[in-house]
Amino acid sequence: MSMDGQVRWDVGKSLWFGGITLVALVGAVPTFTPSAFVLFAVSSALTLCMGHSVGLHRGLIHRAYRVPRWLEYTLTYLGVLVGLGGPRGLVRLHDTRDFQQNQPRCHDYFAHRQPAWRDYYWNLHCRFDFARPFTPRVDERVEADAFYGWLERTWKWQQVPWAVLLWMVGGLPWLVWGVFVRVAVSTTGHWLVGYVAHRHGYRDWHNEGAAVQGFNNLLFGALSMGEGWHNNHHTFPRSARLGLHWWEVDVGWCFIALLRTLGLATQVLVPGEGTRVHHARMLR
Repeated sequence: MSMDGQVRWDVGKSLWFGGITLVALVGAVPTFTPSAFVLFAVSSALTLCMGHSVGLHRGLIHRAYRVPRWLEYTLTYLGVLVGLGGPRGLVRLHDTRDFQQNQPRCHDYFAHRQPAWRDYYWNLHCRFDFARPFTPRVDERVEADAFYGWLERTWKWQQVPWAVLLWMVGGLPWLVWGVFVRVAVSTTGHWLVGYVAHRHGYRDWHNEGAAVQGFNNLLFGALSMGEGWHNNHHTFPRSARLGLHWWEVDVGWCFIALLRTLGLATQVLVPGEGTRVHHARMLR
């Protein structure tokens, strides 16, 4: 079965996420200033919303809309600054996880069934080695694109120019809060939203035959720029809009709608039969 395999400690992955988090934990309080916190808040919102949610997730991975190439590159670059990985690797990882979750059986590594401490350790410090070769679906354009290849090779180093600039402008507080605290909170928060959105909340839809169901979570749905409306996303994975009800605040969708109004975003997909999985059943 494709789900068979073992969770193994990934040294490089653990050193990256663990090292960034350690510096953030040690340095956050001693270097705190109001301006450093504002820098952290603004830069986190920009990279998580415009970069990860809109650029990488809804754009590059699901192709829920189209924008000019220069804008696609800009949004993807902002997404890489979150610190989770390069564009090619994130596309492969996302498609691997989605494929596993939509099978009748799914390993706990992909299903988020374990206690939070273990799921955190697995997802940010380990990798899953399949017992049998598994090749995720790849986006040929992303794989062939030279800019995305450069980002894939250098995604960790993309923090360095900003670290130097922030050090020069705001000293140690801006460096710690603008890079280390931002990346630590963003990457840990990304895991936390995924963990909660597969365990807690309400559902309007049930995906028949899928081992893992997504949930809409009122708190994390809004805080995550719309990513926490995960039951909606599992049902309409190609939709650029994740929040469907008036109370489901979706800042990422607001940004895409703005781009569409400005004529920069076209072929914007919204919930409907063209974006809905064929085996989704409405619960209410």
